[in-house]
Amino acid sequence: MKLYAQQLVRYPEMGISLDFSKLPLTPEFLAEMQPLIERAYADIKSLESGAIANPDENRMVGHYWLRNASLAPNAELKAEIDRPIADIKEFASRILDGSIQAPSGRKYTTALIIGIGGSALGPELVADALPNTGLKLAFLDNTDPDGMQKVLDTVPLQETIAVVISKSGGTPETRNGMVFAQDFFRKNGVAFAPQAVAITGCGSKLDKVAEAEGWLKRFPMEDWVGGRTSVTSVVGLLPAALQGVDIDSLLKGAADMDAKTRCTDTAHNAAMKLALAWYKAGEGKGKKDMVVLPYKDALVLFSKYLQQLIMESIGKKLDLDGNIVHQGLAVYGNKGSTDQHAYVQQLRDGIDNFFVTFIEVRKAAHDQVLVENAFTSGDFLQGFLRGTREALAESGRASITISIDEVDAYSLGMLIALFERAVSYYASLVHINAYHQPGVEAGKKAAGIFLALLQQVRDALASTPETAGQIAGRIGADEEAVYHCLVHIAESGSATWTQADCACRDTFAK
Repeated sequence: MKLYAQQLVRYPEMGISLDFSKLPLTPEFLAEMQPLIERAYADIKSLESGAIANPDENRMVGHYWLRNASLAPNAELKAEIDRPIADIKEFASRILDGSIQAPSGRKYTTALIIGIGGSALGPELVADALPNTGLKLAFLDNTDPDGMQKVLDTVPLQETIAVVISKSGGTPETRNGMVFAQDFFRKNGVAFAPQAVAITGCGSKLDKVAEAEGWLKRFPMEDWVGGRTSVTSVVGLLPAALQGVDIDSLLKGAADMDAKTRCTDTAHNAAMKLALAWYKAGEGKGKKDMVVLPYKDALVLFSKYLQQLIMESIGKKLDLDGNIVHQGLAVYGNKGSTDQHAYVQQLRDGIDNFFVTFIEVRKAAHDQVLVENAFTSGDFLQGFLRGTREALAESGRASITISIDEVDAYSLGMLIALFERAVSYYASLVHINAYHQPGVEAGKKAAGIFLALLQQVRDALASTPETAGQIAGRIGADEEAVYHCLVHIAESGSATWTQADCACRDTFAK
């Protein structure tokens, strides 16, 4: 009990506590880390003051200002926060009460959210975690045509408002989703533009298209907010408001956690202690994965959300001095007690390459049914959480337990801010930039190169059979890359299927 009390951080007025007793941060460890801790406090203070945090794009990173606009470095930025929030509330209210109706004269019942990465993961987390008292939300969050068709087949088009989210307006996956949806609307005799809303940068490609086509509404996306930290921006707040979520409560939960974790007394700073636990578990090198186990169905998407927030922020080749460090912190998970029938067997008895983050939700609204003797389903859920935690500890496996009272808008805002700030602190502890993503950009560039080659191969196809090598020789390209282009063309059902199919078969026949 003494160790538990020493390793506990509690914010009772907020209904959250963090237990580090199964991954204890000893006085010796904290003393050793003190110089790095002080640097991390200074770094996040500079970040919140408006320092350039993403030198690749010469951008500030101001997601913390979103829930407390008074902290923004100047009046112009403060207005950029306050105006859209007021606009979101007014617009969502009019949609939900029927003041704004679809062109069909019907009340909107569904919102189709079209985005990728953080522009989808944040809204999806909120949609899945919190009760829906407004519009039903559907998502196009990938460029898979079969997946998009499956979603679109379920939405009532004449009662659906489409929300397209892209900062630049040029993100390929989002643009593909938009064009796919536009085509589906058109084929079903429904005009897309009068039912479409854009969330994008002012003057972006998407902004110009929405203005020219007369879309229903345009909301500005802040230049200084990254996708993975955008859930408390207009990106996450508009879908949440359309869903009927109390966005003020969501923002207050995040703001309260920000305030609590600005203190430089590490013993009472939950986000810093979380970052230090990550550092200790992985020896500052990410040597162990983080398994996220929320014991609540409402938080099943939380591990997926954290994957992007943490791995895109922490997974970096270079440190701030330009040294090759290959930093990272892998994140995976589903939910308890489901995972006890999946990979917990390996966690307890297999390779010790992880630490667990348990998330406990103390209250349940529907836990009055006795399922065995005097025990309810909630009793069993608590038993499985505590039992798994102890079973892992007996095998020397480390864990952290985060406990909240319930899953509501306020507590979800708390959790989001807690992990956002832990990411900032951890990045500073390991001396990397959490707010750029050169690896993501490299993948986009490589995709563009493939698409250019794909067009070359399509143009090069002839009626005379040739192998991939022969085509590659004619256009001066890599044979394997040409072969994969041919397979795609052959399987996609395009007009050049016959020639491409022959080329694929002939490649292996010769």
